Amino acid sequence: MPAAVRRQGMLAGSHPVGGPREGAGPGPGRGEAAQPVHDGATEITTARQAADDALVLAFGRLQGAAGRLEYILGRALEEECGIGHLTFEVLLILARAGGPGLSMKEIGREQVLTTGGVTRLVDRMAAAGLVERAEDPSDRRGRLVRLTPLGEETAVRAARVHVENIRRYFVAPLPAGHLERFAEDLRILSHAARDELPRLR
Repeated sequence: MPAAVRRQGMLAGSHPVGGPREGAGPGPGRGEAAQPVHDGATEITTARQAADDALVLAFGRLQGAAGRLEYILGRALEEECGIGHLTFEVLLILARAGGPGLSMKEIGREQVLTTGGVTRLVDRMAAAGLVERAEDPSDRRGRLVRLTPLGEETAVRAARVHVENIRRYFVAPLPAGHLERFAEDLRILSHAARDELPRLR
């Protein structure tokens, strides 16, 4: 998500005090019934129509839910494990890749970061002992980033905290039987958006 470009702190408190901005995503209040979403071609001619458009509301609720959940879960990682959510995501990306590691460009593409943003983040992670740079066996001029033993240990410890909070804040509120379909829909959306992104340099 583009917000990832702004999430480059490893220290606790990198999220704004008080949580995400309330206006970040319009959505129904407590007790308000969700309105059906129709993918129509109705022309928007007034600001009120824009505010009440079903598709605009649906996407705003997605943004709002993502922002609030990221704040809640990210804050827990910072407080209990000493790392930010973006750092945790990079640890997972490197763990998933395995082998000799990933290039900075590959990390940036996964997290929607510019080259400079990736460099600064990896520098901080290396200084904390979570990752290390190594030669690329397929390109002597290239450098790869891989987990250190401390990075592996931190990823495991943080994942245990993260999974418990995912169950509490992401899974528990959903109606029974909805999770599998919802998770698949999110995967489709994530991949489609990733494929539309320009290559960042």
